[in-house]
Parts: sequence; C-alpha cells; structure tokens
Amino acid sequence: MTSRRVAISLLVVFFALGALVAVIIALTVGLWVGGRHGDLVPEPFRGVLVGSGDEIVVNQALDLIEDNYYRKLPPGELANAAIAGAVKKLGDRFSTYFTPAEYKKFEQAQASSFTGIGVTVDRSKRGLVIRSVYKGSPAKEAGIEVGDQIVEANGRSLKGLTAEQSSQLVKGPAGTKVRLKVVRDGREKTIVATRRTISVPVVASLMKNVCGKKIGIVALSSFTPGAHAEVYAALQKLKKKGAKAYIFDLRDNGGGLVDEAQLVASAFLTGGPIVTTRGRNVARRTLDATGNPVIPKAPLVVLTNGGTASASEIVAGALQDRGRATLVGEKTFGKGVFQQVIELPNGGALDITAGQYFTPKGRNLGGKGVAQGAGLKPDLLVKQPGEAKKDLALRAALAKLGGCAKVN
Repeated sequence: MTSRRVAISLLVVFFALGALVAVIIALTVGLWVGGRHGDLVPEPFRGVLVGSGDEIVVNQALDLIEDNYYRKLPPGELANAAIAGAVKKLGDRFSTYFTPAEYKKFEQAQASSFTGIGVTVDRSKRGLVIRSVYKGSPAKEAGIEVGDQIVEANGRSLKGLTAEQSSQLVKGPAGTKVRLKVVRDGREKTIVATRRTISVPVVASLMKNVCGKKIGIVALSSFTPGAHAEVYAALQKLKKKGAKAYIFDLRDNGGGLVDEAQLVASAFLTGGPIVTTRGRNVARRTLDATGNPVIPKAPLVVLTNGGTASASEIVAGALQDRGRATLVGEKTFGKGVFQQVIELPNGGALDITAGQYFTPKGRNLGGKGVAQGAGLKPDLLVKQPGEAKKDLALRAALAKLGGCAKVN
C-alpha cells in the first residue's frame, strides 16, 4: 500500500471517529436539553430525545419546582415524592414505593430480622397480647410472658390503636430502651427492655403426644428465600421422631415469594397444580407440585387466621382444594393479587401489583380488583378472642388429629 493510500485511509478513520464523537455529543446535549427544556427540542426529535408528552410535563414541572422554590430541597426529595404520589394515585393498598432508606428496611424484613424486643403479638382491647417470646430476646430477659398484655409503650396508651401502630411504638432503634406497662393476671407492672436486632426464626417446630399419638407441629412465619428448605428439614426431623400426623401453622404469615409457596406446598402434594397466576404484563403460568413430597399422606391440619395472606393463602388454598388438609381456625385475609418488586436506579424500589392468582379449583380469594375478598373459609371454625391465654385453634387441631374429645 502506498503512503498516499495510507494517508487517505487514516483521514477516513479520523473523519469517522470525529463524526461518532459529534453524534455522541449531540445526543448528550439533546437528552440534557430534552430533560429540562423539552419545548426547545424540534418536534421530529422530541419523541426520541425527550419522551412522551406526559414525561415532558413532569420533567419540566420538577425542574421548575427545583429551580424556583424559595428554599433548596434535599437531593432526591422531589423524585421520591413524585413516584410515591403516582403509586398512591393507583388506589391500591398493596402497591407502594420504597425510598432508598425504606427499601433497606424492607430487605431487612425479607431477611427475617428487625429491631425490637422479640415477641409475636395479637391486638387486644387495651393494646397487644403476647403470643410468643423468642428465646434469648430482650423480652425474655425482661420477664415478659405469653398472655401478658402491653397497654402502654413509653407512656403512650395503646388502646384504640391497630396492631401495626402499637407494634411500631414498641419497636425502635437497637440499643434504645422502651418502658412498657404490662398487665398480667389483672395486675399492672412496668417492664423496661433494651431493643436490639432480632433474627426471626422462619420455622419453629415441636412434637406433641396427644392421646398416645405423636403429632408434629411446624409453624412458618414468612415465605422468604429458602423457607421451603427449613420446612422440609423440620418435617423430616419430626418424621424421624415418629410423628404420625402434622399441624402446619400459617397464622399471621403475611406471605412472600410465590415460588417459595410452590415449593412449600410441594412438601405435602404429589404433582398437580398449586396455583395459577396471570396479569396484564405477566404471562399466564400454572405452578405444579415438584419433587417428592416429604409428607405425602399423613393426616394434616393447616391453622389459619385473618393474618394468613397472599403466599400463605396460596398454600392453604391448594391443600384445601386438593383435599390434602383440613383448615382449622379463622378465615384468611382474602388477598387475590400478587406483587412484583422492581428496583430503581436511585436505590429505591417499586412494589406494585402485577397480577392475580387462582387456586387449583379456579378460586380467586380477593374482591373486585385489589379489594379484600372473602378469603379461605376454614373447615373447622375456631375463633381466638384477643384476651384468651390458651391457643384455642391449636388445641382443636390437636384434638382432631389425636382423636380426643378435648385437649387441655
């Protein structure tokens, strides 16, 4: 190749690189101008560089507020407010926007940990009644017992508050103290506990000998990643110890991952459908039982209440529809939709309703749209008064499986 041809080739390369750089600069400037001053972009290029008309208006409005408001706003505040407002406008209580800080807390909850005193509770007339106390927890160390009622937290009465509102007053940053007024056997006493990070046991299990029959009890608190493996391990352990019947406790289990629900239900079912999901932007799919069940035939009772929701209802509904288990307790929450978590570039996330789910018999447990529905009706209805110290549903389940008239 002659030096003249080499020079021409190099010029062509330089021109090509120069043109590419010019295009990149033009696109960058166009996107910047489009984001802040969409009306200045020529109409033919507006759709590419700016977006839709709605996007133009939103971007311009946010820029005008940021530039002209009388005080400087913290970084990200407008974006957080705009996204939260858009989600709120959906009128869907199951959909939400997590700011970056809120998303971290959500992930912590998914990892089954929180900062508090380490108890599970139900709402009572005066506040909260203690249902269980975690081993080694601040509550256990402070002397809180099952059946105690918390009526005040740091001087504030819990009467008239929801269980969630009351719980938030008891929870708090690790290392801080909470002063609780507790009622036990009609007498009030003050207990001070120091909050710390609590690792919630996803699965708890024990064996009961009722009327000469060994009954294994497994309680699942949430359908977090890996929950099915813990359920399988607990069932296998009870099986080795000689359990002849089983109770699966899904009370106050608000749900979690649909795939975990499929795997948990598979512990009791041999093949066949567990749940069908479908949505506007979600392909219809039916999830079947997979693998070999741990407990394929032994008598089974599932405990439910108003806190049994979402993935819990999927499992309970599949076991009830397919005649594998008897449901004992109170009717379930009645949630017929599922959510999808979508992470955002700012570190936050959208948790939005993506579709509906249906039990093997085609039942959707929710109401119209995202409204609360009838839920699952237990085969044996057992109501649990808030002040009752005894677990009435568990006792009824033990009596049924043990063949006893009554269990004390």
